[in-house]
Order: sequence, then structure tokens, then C-alpha cells
Amino acid sequence: MEEASAHKPAASGSSRSILIAGAGLAGSLVACFLAKRGYAVSVYERRPDPRGAGFIGGRSINLALSTRGIYALQQVGLAERVLADAVPMRGRIMHAADGDLTFQPYSKNPDEAINSVSRGGLNITLLEAADSYENVSLHFNQRCVDVDPDAPTATFADDTAGSSQTVKSDVIIGADGAFSAVRDRLMRTDRFNFSQSYLEHGYKELLIPPTEAGDFAMDPNALHIWPRGGYMMIALPNADRSFTCTCFWPFSGPNGFEHLQTDVEILNYFKMQFADAVPVMPTLVEDFQRNPTSSLVTIRCRPWHLGGSIALIGDACHAVVPFYGQGMNAAFEDCTILDACIEKFAPNWSAVLDEFTRVRQPSTDALADLALDNFIEMRDKVKSKRFLVRKKIEQTLHRFLPRLYTPLYNLVTFSRVPYDVAQRRARRQERIVFRIVPIAAIMLLIAVMVFALLRFRGS
Repeated sequence: MEEASAHKPAASGSSRSILIAGAGLAGSLVACFLAKRGYAVSVYERRPDPRGAGFIGGRSINLALSTRGIYALQQVGLAERVLADAVPMRGRIMHAADGDLTFQPYSKNPDEAINSVSRGGLNITLLEAADSYENVSLHFNQRCVDVDPDAPTATFADDTAGSSQTVKSDVIIGADGAFSAVRDRLMRTDRFNFSQSYLEHGYKELLIPPTEAGDFAMDPNALHIWPRGGYMMIALPNADRSFTCTCFWPFSGPNGFEHLQTDVEILNYFKMQFADAVPVMPTLVEDFQRNPTSSLVTIRCRPWHLGGSIALIGDACHAVVPFYGQGMNAAFEDCTILDACIEKFAPNWSAVLDEFTRVRQPSTDALADLALDNFIEMRDKVKSKRFLVRKKIEQTLHRFLPRLYTPLYNLVTFSRVPYDVAQRRARRQERIVFRIVPIAAIMLLIAVMVFALLRFRGS
């Protein structure tokens, strides 16, 4: 085993070296932010380089990019490039069991949309951007097996070569996902709090290919949802005019993944529950049998750092379930918050990381709760007429009284208001508005009755 230094000479005068474990979305983007500030950055990734080997995932192949993520990409000059390959979705289309469709816009502003982007394509774009900096080096097939916070050093194993190396750096950032090796090492330190919670639901991905004419099989500018009460299927458009469908079902039970084993069972179940999707899914049975069933986990921990030498970012410290479409956006927003903390406190990295945890952790805790709540909304409530009426009231209030009322979804998706602030604001709005609405309805009823009485007397 050899020991190496993590850094090249910095581009703009910073002598501090930073090692990033993980070259996924968060790791690649934070490398760009740090490189812009002149730090010597080394990124180590356990997987092969996707630019040559092809993207190797295991998670959703497309993601929803919105305001927070776009802002982060703008800071490193990548937003226009990424959005050029995105498909905008301006609302939800709910597919009822009988085939009826209902469209629900995301915003009163038709220009506000969430954007379906390819995870693999985005990751490659970010890697290429990071690699374009002279003060960034990328290392692949390097699996983090240990971290020494005191040195600090990180040890990586190259399973293809059968070798390992220990790398020293001034700061080590764990951007290595929900099952972070860097976080695992922090969990062995005193007073480190950690929790993980799995849903009883998992997910499996399926495909709606382009039509024979090469077009989208459904409206491409919407997120499609088949809500069935306790479970659902969704579909997001891709730039190649296909859709990625994701089934969010219980693992077990009559509507669970384990319940469907044979080709006939699978096809009959889809014909019964998702009948309008079956004609546009020619490889349904093959995809269902071949593609893995994956789990959904929420991870919380505190603190996100150890002194000024070890830190966590993205899913490594706040993995959330995907039902608000904010996991990637939150990880990208981490990068902008960390960058602001560097601007304020560097070169004191203990202060940088203290502030990062203080500012950011309550926000992502709130997001975890919001994402779980939105799962119930998407699978159970969106097919309710009462729910749809409520959404129309929200959008009407937002249109005519934007300073008084902004729906929670808009605060989360189309603003950069911290998630915890958005959550509190939405609760206040709901208490106020839905007290006013019944009073206004009563006053309107009284006015109608008085008007009718006056007309009756006049006649």
C-alpha cells in the first residue's frame, strides 16, 4: 500500500487540498465549486469512469431538475448546457383506473416547470466540467475502505488491480451517497447521531419507448401519475422521446412486488390496474422480470462534519425518498450553501463546516418529512375531487394574492426559500386561509340570501 498526496498546485493561490470521495452528482458539482475557488481537488470514485465505461447506475435514470438545482448549475456555468437536453414538465397528468385523464398545473405561471434530465448524462456533464479545471484530478475504480480523521487520510482499494493506497488531504468530503463509507467512519466517533428508515414500498423501473413514428407515446410536458391508493406508477419523459416508468409498490401484499411472479400474473395485473399504459409498453413483462426491485430509505445524521477536516454532503448526510423531486436539487443546493460558507469563513474550515451544518441541516430534515408526506399525496390524494378543488383554490389565491399565499409546492420547487422556512410558512398560510375561506363562504351565502329576499319583496 502506498501513500499519496491528494493535491495538484492550486490555480489561484489556495494552499489547501481537498479530497472528495464520490464522483456522482454532488461530488462532481462540489468539485467544480471548489476548483473555482482555487483549491487543489482530488475526486475518488469506486465505479469506472462513465465517460468510457458507460453510466452504471442502480437508481433512477432520470431526475427532476428545478429552481434550486438550476441556480447551482448557473454558478458554475452549466445550467444552459444541462437544460438544453431537458424535457420541461408543467404539471401532473393523473391517469384514473377507467382511463380518464386529469391535468393539474404546477404553477399559475406556465413558464414554471420541472425538468426531466438524464442522471447519466448529467453526471457525465458534471465530470467533464470538473475535469476541465487544471486543479482537479479524477480517480476511478477507487473504493473508499477507511478514513483516518486525525491525519486526515482516506484509504482506497482498487479491486480491479488488487491494490490500495492511502491519500492525505487537508479536508475530506464524503459525497459517496446514502451508504457512505466516510459517514460510516464518522459514526464511530463520539456523539454522532444517525438514523435510517426504510419504506415498506420499493420501486422498479419500466419503459415506454417512442412510437413507431418516433414520437412520444403520451404528452411529454407532464409528469404522469397512476394513483391507486397505497401504491402508484409514474412516468417521466426522456430526451429520446421515451418515458421512464417507476412503480412504487409495497414489497409484499396483494399489490406488492412479491405477489407477481409469472408473466401471466404481471400482464393481467397491469391490464387491471394500469390498463391505458399496457398498449404503449411492449416490453412490459420482460422489463418487470429483468429490472431490479430497489428500496427507498431516508437517512438523517448530525453533525455533518468532524472539526475542519471531514465533512459530508448530499445523500451521504440527508438521503430522502424521491416523491418531491428534490433529492438532486437539495444536493446541488448543498454546494451553493457550502460555497457561501467558504466565502464567509475560509480559511477557517472548522467555522466553514460548523456554519454549513447549522444552516443546512434543519432544512434537509424538513425536506425528508415533506418528501414522505408527498408520497401519500401522490398515491392517494391526487385522484380525489376534494383534493383537486383545494389545489384550484390554492392556485387562485396565489394568482390574485401572491404576497398572501404561495402554495407549498411552489415554495419548495420554484423558489430557494429554505425547506424548513417553506414548511413553516405553508402551515401559517393554511391556518389563516382555511379559516378565512369558510367565513367568506358564509358571508357569500348570506349576501345571496339577502339579495334573493330583496328581489322577492320587490316583486
